[in-house]
Amino acid sequence: MPSAFRDIVVSNKLGLHARPAMQFVDQANQFNSGITVRREGDAEVETVEADGKSVMAMLTLEAFAGTHLRISADGDDAEQAVEKLVQLFEDKFGEGE
Repeated sequence: MPSAFRDIVVSNKLGLHARPAMQFVDQANQFNSGITVRREGDAEVETVEADGKSVMAMLTLEAFAGTHLRISADGDDAEQAVEKLVQLFEDKFGEGE
């Protein structure tokens, strides 16, 4: 099964709050591939992995500005899915900051 991933840094000022999480999930659900988003832990924060097709799961990432995330996809359209989802972060979810 094809897979793809990309590491990103949350750069919008307010981070991955409810509105961008919903945008992400809406986009993720356009693809057949399974989508996973992972925030690596450290001494202060534990590792969290979320289903990219669930708003509630995405909010558990607590991804503030500056948070490093890995977007992964598994399936026939994995490469396209990751590309589109990364673009949301690069466009700062339309928040302009």
